[in-house]
Formats: sequence, structure tokens, C-alpha cells
Amino acid sequence: MKKKALLIAALSVLGVCAAAQNTEPIHERLDSVVVSVSRAGKQTPVTFNSVGKDELGASSAMNSLPMTLNLLPSVVTYNEGGTGLGNSAMTIRGSKGSQINVTLNGITLNDAESQEVFWVNIPALSSLISNVQVQRGLGTSANGAGAFGASLNMNTAFVGVQPQVRADFSGGSYNTFITTLSGSTGLTDKGFYGSAAYSSGTTDGYIRNAFVQSRSAFVALGWLRGNNSLRLTYLMGRQRSGITWDGIDLEQYSKDRRYNGAGEYYDELGNVYYYDNQTDNYAQHHLQLNYTHAFGERLTWSNTVNYTRGDGYDEYYKVNRKLVNYGLGGVSQVSRSDMVYQKKMDNDLWVFNSSLRYRSSLVDVTGGVNLSHYRGGHWGEVLWTKVLGEDFDYSRADWYRNNAVKLDGSAFLRAEYQPLSFLTAYLDLQYRGIRYSLSGPDDDWLEYGAVPGDVMDYRRTWNFFNPRAGLTAHFGPNKLYVSAAFGHREPGRGDIKENIKGEDNPIRPEKMLDVEMGWQYESPGFTASANLYLMEYWDMLLETGRLSSSGYAIKENMPRSWRRGVELAAAWEPVRWLKLDGNATLSMNRIADYTAYVTIDDYSGRTHPVSYGETTMLMSPSVIGMARLSLSPWKGIASNSLKTTTLTLDGKYVGKQFIDNTMREQMAIPAYFVAHLTLSHSFDWDGRVLGISVYVNNIFNHLYYASGWRWEAYNEASGTITTGVGVYPQAPRNFCVKMSLIF
Repeated sequence: MKKKALLIAALSVLGVCAAAQNTEPIHERLDSVVVSVSRAGKQTPVTFNSVGKDELGASSAMNSLPMTLNLLPSVVTYNEGGTGLGNSAMTIRGSKGSQINVTLNGITLNDAESQEVFWVNIPALSSLISNVQVQRGLGTSANGAGAFGASLNMNTAFVGVQPQVRADFSGGSYNTFITTLSGSTGLTDKGFYGSAAYSSGTTDGYIRNAFVQSRSAFVALGWLRGNNSLRLTYLMGRQRSGITWDGIDLEQYSKDRRYNGAGEYYDELGNVYYYDNQTDNYAQHHLQLNYTHAFGERLTWSNTVNYTRGDGYDEYYKVNRKLVNYGLGGVSQVSRSDMVYQKKMDNDLWVFNSSLRYRSSLVDVTGGVNLSHYRGGHWGEVLWTKVLGEDFDYSRADWYRNNAVKLDGSAFLRAEYQPLSFLTAYLDLQYRGIRYSLSGPDDDWLEYGAVPGDVMDYRRTWNFFNPRAGLTAHFGPNKLYVSAAFGHREPGRGDIKENIKGEDNPIRPEKMLDVEMGWQYESPGFTASANLYLMEYWDMLLETGRLSSSGYAIKENMPRSWRRGVELAAAWEPVRWLKLDGNATLSMNRIADYTAYVTIDDYSGRTHPVSYGETTMLMSPSVIGMARLSLSPWKGIASNSLKTTTLTLDGKYVGKQFIDNTMREQMAIPAYFVAHLTLSHSFDWDGRVLGISVYVNNIFNHLYYASGWRWEAYNEASGTITTGVGVYPQAPRNFCVKMSLIF
């Protein structure tokens, strides 16, 4: 009865990542050491879950990686286009994407400037990676941008013993079609191995112009012999997708929830048209070379060189724009015109990291350095204007061009020491230094009153010390841990450039103290966990309502804010073919004293302050929960082990959220519950494994929206505030079918 009561109260999945032991074969340690540097082990006092290749592969092909991880504790996701493909976003404990450190084989994927990971740029990632560890809180020291709320550590490593070829074909609602082909050689007698994968996907998306055309490729070539490992990894992602980030005005949502105003324009008679190429286009190439050497059984040295190249553009149709603002002044008697232009960017990232790890029966010590150099360029090109036509030479237009350089260096020393058989002490010290420069005109300065020649000229250096410490104790099936960590985060590109164009109030790095206290229980048929976290912030950067000269929101430092909560989880498998699991998060996400600044509607740029006192942070639900039922009726039949049928029913509950920090009801996103059904069957087909899966998403056809934005204006004469709200509707009931062939 006690176990059942806990199951009803908590319902959770407990991910356990086993730490490497000295008894494992040395080639397995060499193969995994590159990703284990930033990962938590079984004794590390860090709150985390792990998702393996089987679970990643079982997810719907329509899901981006954030959507695949949606059922983990404290995770909330949404998709701008309404389905799983395209621009997806996730928060963990309310921490947004720019606060989540994401690494692939130990190399950060976060953009050095925005600190975001744009998941649409790396399509089909769930089918390319071997596993992912999701750490909540500050976690362990990581390379690149420091985790400031959570981290995702992914890897494509681990050498398969046997050769394998796999083909996945998927089709679903909204003309969604996805093909993934992969193969591996296994480890040959001479120590060579190779693996490759290719994926192609298309969809129309749920809302208008939410189409996606994506391709991804992965190749790994390696040599593993004796105490040496050499691996070359290449990952490519290329996508063309409709622009969906404007969302839908709430009034329009009530009329047509599939509406998307991107590219909308009118002719002289008032007829509405849509520009078909209102698109986001981007390609990324990641090239990594790793060499690892083991000095016996205890000491391992690993080095990785990475080069990432990214380039792309957004294309827009804009109505009635001033020609002079785009370098076209004086070439026409007409001062304004409809036009098509592109905002373009490219970037190069070089990374080198090196780590040395020593392990014995009493101590596990790792030290390492990470050095990176980033260069990013942003510029605009006019393609066409209505008054000048297609034959005009638009190369004369000098619209904007700015460049950024970011140097990032860090060093860390992490140790786990076992003074007693049941007790492990943990210490993790990191130093990080950053130098960032941003120069040149921005894309919208001339539009809002700046004069030609005005440029950004920003240079800053930051030095951070990020310590972590904790204890872990094991008592039979019980594990207890406590840890404290202090972290910093530098401002991102958007924070900086809009602040420059505003009142140029200096913005400071954010600081956070993270305290984690947890309990875990593990037995053959039942697991449970409870974790209490205190994430205390100083100088958190938040939007207050102030706008830059170009009309974008300026973030300002808040003296005090916090995220405090408890995470409960449990999983129960009474028989081999039945499993119940789930999780729940109860939290308070507060700003100590919040003042909003509402723009006065007289175009003067002045603002009107409104004090709200203590409020809830935006997009931070106080209640999050998940429950899942899994049935595998063939699992217990040893004589027919290749025949497997699995039925999974899961549901996710996300409590009420607010789209700004004022905690007003008109700014609330209502709580929602969404359920999904998966039916899969696999069997032996002439020596091959054939699998068929059917996914029914949002089976109860719940119409909801999962994120949003708002604008406000204050009228001095009446003392009233006018507000507009935009939202991102999610798709109703939809379907996907996947066929897999493995041989």
C-alpha cells in the first residue's frame, strides 16, 4: 500500500546513468570518455535523467528533440508551427533555451552570441544520437556557455559490436513524410569502424506557412586499438521553413487558429495575398576530430578539435517601407515602396578541449580546458522593390552589416572521493573568461531615427568563477545527495544590442546559487525519487516593458528572483509486461519586486511605470505533471522474444503560465492537458526485424496554445493601458505511422 500511495502521489520516471567502473573493457572507456567529461555519474550529487537510444528511436519521427524529451520532469515544450517539426522550444524548471547548455560529444551547440540552440537547424537529431543526459540546475561544469538552469549532454559515440543497417519511413498528418537511413560496420578485427545516417523530412505544418523541408547527415569514422582511439565525426543539418515566430493575435485565434500573417500584403483593390517565400533558411556543418589515449587502466587523456560553420538567411515581404532606410534614397521619386529583402548571417566556431581523467577505487578526478573562437556576421540585402522593379541593380544598397567576435576560455577540476564505502564527496571548480565585441550598424536603426554612420561599438570582458560541491550517500536501495553550486551567465547578443539602442543602461551578468537535495530509491520492480531545489538569482535579465529605439524589448537586471520547487518521480513494473510511471513538479518562480514600463502612445519614446510588487516569472508554470502506462504483452514470452507489441498511453499536464511578468489574468495561458497514444509491433521477418508504429498525438483533440507574447500602450489622457496578445496554437488530434526495417 505504501508503494501504491507513493505512485499515485508522484508517478515518475527515474533515469539512472551508470558511472563507468574500472572493470569495464578499456575500449568501452575510450569510446565514451569524450562525452563522460561533462556528464554526471551514479555518485555525482546532481539531479538528472538519461534517455537511451531505444527510447529516442521509439519516439514519433514528427518530434524534434525537445518534443521527444517532453515527458521528463520539469520540461515544457511547444512548437511554433503547431506540430513537432520546425521551430521548437523547451524550458526546464522555467529556464528558457538560452539558459540551457547543450553539448554534442562534449562540444557546445549553443550559438555563441544568442546562447540559443535552434533545433530546426539540426533536424532528425533524435535518430542520430546514442543517448542524452538532461541535468537540471547548474549541473556539472560544461564546455562553452555555462548552464544557467539546465544542460543537455548528447553523444553520437559508442561503437556497435555487430554491423547493422536500418531504414525508417514515416508519414503523417499535414503531408508529413520523413525518411531516415542509417548503417554501421561494427568494430572490425583491425579496430576500424564507421557509421552513417541520412534523414530527409517535409511537412506543411499545422498553421499556414509552417512548412518545413529538412535534411540531415551524420558520418563517423574511427579507429580503436589497444590504448588509443581516433574518431572523425561530421554532422550536417539543412532546413528551409516558413516563418512562424510572429504567432497569432488572440482575436484572430478565435476566428481561425491556423492563421499566420507572415508575408501578408494587399493589392490596390484590397485583395489579400501572401508572399510564398517568407522563409527561414539555414545550414550547419559540424566537424569533430577526437583522439583519446589510456595510460593503463586508471589514467585517460582526451582531446577534441571542432569546427562549426553556419550560414543562412530570412526572407521577407514588407509593405510601404522607406527606401532611404535601405540605401535606396534618391533613386526614385517615390519615397516608400513594398519590398523583398533578406537578413543574412554566417558564423564560424573553432573549439579545442582537452581533459585528463584519473580513476581508482577511492577517487575519480577529471581536469580540463576548453578554448573557443567565434566570428559572426549579420547583413541585409534588398532583392526587389515595387517601384524600382526587377531590373534595378540592388547591389548598390548598403543597408546594414555588423560583426561580432567572441573568445571563450575555461578550465575546470572535478573530483569525487569515497572516504567511506557508502559516502562520496564531490568538488567541481571552474574558471571561465569571455571577451566579446560587437561592431557596425544594426538592421533597424535607420528605420527608427538613427542617422547613417551610427554604429554599435561594444567591447566587454568577463571573468567568472563557478564552484560546485556536494555529498552522496548510499544505504542499500536508497541514495541521498545534497549539493550547492554558484554560476554566472553573460548577456546575449539580443540583450546587448537592444540595450545599446535604448538608454544604454549598463547590464550586468546574471548570478545564481543552486541548492539541490534529493532522495532516490531503486529496486527491481519499483523506483522513486524526490528532489528539492532552490535556485536563487541575482541580477537576472528580464523584460520590463522598456523599448529600444527600434521598438524591441530591453532587458534589465532584477536585483532578486528565485525558482524553488520539489520534483517527484516514480516508476512501478509489477510484471514484465506492465509499467506505470510519471513525475510531478511543484514550484514557485518569483520576482521579488517587479516594475513594468509601459510605452506612452504619443511616439515620444517615454514610458509609464507600473509597480506590481512580487510576481511570478513569465512562462513558468507552478505545476507540471506526467503519467504514462506501458503494456508489452509479448515481453514475457522467452520463446518468441523477437515478437514485441507495445501500447503506450501518456499524458502531460502544464499549469497556468503568464506571458509577461505582471501576473495579470489577461496575460495568462490557461492550463492544459495533452495525451498521446503509441502502438508499436515488431517481429522477425526472414532474419530481419520489421517494426510498425502508429502515433496518435493529442488523442482527446484538445485545442490549446502553449506560449505567447504581448504589446502594451499607455494613454496619458485617460490613464488606460491598451493591450494586445499573440499566441502559438498547437495542433489538434493528428497521426503518424512509422515503418522500420533493421538487418
